[in-house]
Amino acid sequence: MKSIFKVSIVVIAFFAIQQVKSQNSDKIIVITIDGLRWQELFGGADSLLINNKQFVNNPEELNELFWADSEKERRESLLPFLWNYVAKNGAILGNRWEKNKVNLKNKMVFSYPGYNEILTGHPDDQRINSNQKINNPNVTILEIANKSEDYKDKVLAFGSWDVFPYIINEERSGVPVNAGYSMSLAKKPSDKELYLNRIQEQTPRRWGSVRFDVFTHNYALEALKNQKPDLLYVAYGETDDFAHDGRYDQYLKSAKRTDQFLKEIWDFISVDPYYKDKTTMLLTTDHGRGQGIEDHNSWRSHGSSIPEADQTWFIGLGKQIRPINEQKENKQYYTTQFAPTIAKILNLKFESEDGPLPILKD
Repeated sequence: MKSIFKVSIVVIAFFAIQQVKSQNSDKIIVITIDGLRWQELFGGADSLLINNKQFVNNPEELNELFWADSEKERRESLLPFLWNYVAKNGAILGNRWEKNKVNLKNKMVFSYPGYNEILTGHPDDQRINSNQKINNPNVTILEIANKSEDYKDKVLAFGSWDVFPYIINEERSGVPVNAGYSMSLAKKPSDKELYLNRIQEQTPRRWGSVRFDVFTHNYALEALKNQKPDLLYVAYGETDDFAHDGRYDQYLKSAKRTDQFLKEIWDFISVDPYYKDKTTMLLTTDHGRGQGIEDHNSWRSHGSSIPEADQTWFIGLGKQIRPINEQKENKQYYTTQFAPTIAKILNLKFESEDGPLPILKD
């Protein structure tokens, strides 16, 4: 009996140590917003597009919602959380009007290659050159974290696009991925997750491979509340699909909703004891889009034929981010620096030609 008692004490102590270790470790929320142009991020609604009836059903309504005389007012109207809170307390890179630049290194300049570059720190144009559902041969920072001692089984991913299980290589990495029209992956779904399962099934589908972001967001938020991941990846997708559809009005409205989603996540982690004062939020996009100047349709597209499509941006907020605000220095950054930044925050070994972004506290 004494030996059994001793073993029980050891087991309890082990799990108690692991729980304390997890509670004290850094947490990260990684967010991508598919195809959101830097032009809207830094300038709000685009004067070239907001009144174009080819892309806008009701220009008067859209002007009332998003137009103002200055870029500052327009961007605050479109993305109030980012510009009224994050810009004052975090770091924002990529305003090319201020010569602050962020670029992709892959030459494909569409989604799978972009997400591979974001999550692995390396372009791979030889093997990642389509959006087909093939398991990523490269190892993402999510997989590295999930196979580490400190973050094992504490990594979750949620995406609106159904290719994410392949980008993250769910089979090999062991990272659970709720993407496309997946239902809740929780072992014991909450009442809200069960309700999300039901209404997702009942909601009409606009795109075959991409669900509405409201489902991705709320599944991810429930995971934060109930499963407590230390590394959470959320990939919103609507902005890209509305842009491809040529719906500038819906593209702007989706960007505004995403800003509200970000605020909801931040408000939660700012008060939840598990995350409060321990969490960093990092945001970026997988590619840019055309400017729509000479060819107004080019804003809808990206890829190697669109010169501006490699132009992206970065945002950081939270525990490990220096509050350096919107950067206006003549500097060049690359998407390949995103994964090394995550690795440095989590104290994980990571090989990359490019170091982390210079937005982290010492």
